[in-house]
Amino acid sequence: MVARGAGKIVFTASMMSFRGGMMIPSYAASKGGIAQLTKALANEWAPKGVNVNAIAPGYIATDINPELRENQETNKFILDRIPAGRWGTPADLQGAAVFLASEASNYVHGVVLPVDGGWLAR
Repeated sequence: MVARGAGKIVFTASMMSFRGGMMIPSYAASKGGIAQLTKALANEWAPKGVNVNAIAPGYIATDINPELRENQETNKFILDRIPAGRWGTPADLQGAAVFLASEASNYVHGVVLPVDGGWLAR
């Protein structure tokens, strides 16, 4: 992409890119690293025509987290923090992905875009 002078990189970060979390230090550290890598590469490659950004999903209902959603106490704790009042779906990430991969984001560099139902706003 750098040699070609054009391209779009969209990393997958997380809400843990912004917060430390509890009982998941390795996950939080790795997602914090993705956020900083996004910014560092954007600084280096923006002048060469390459956009580097990331999407930071919030709580997304997937096959790996049914135990969180099925536990009434945990699910309530999570939903009480999300202004949208629901878990996200994989489809909720589509708009952000299309935007960051399209020409509409040509002047967007180094952004870690939360798609979290407002979780970070609380």
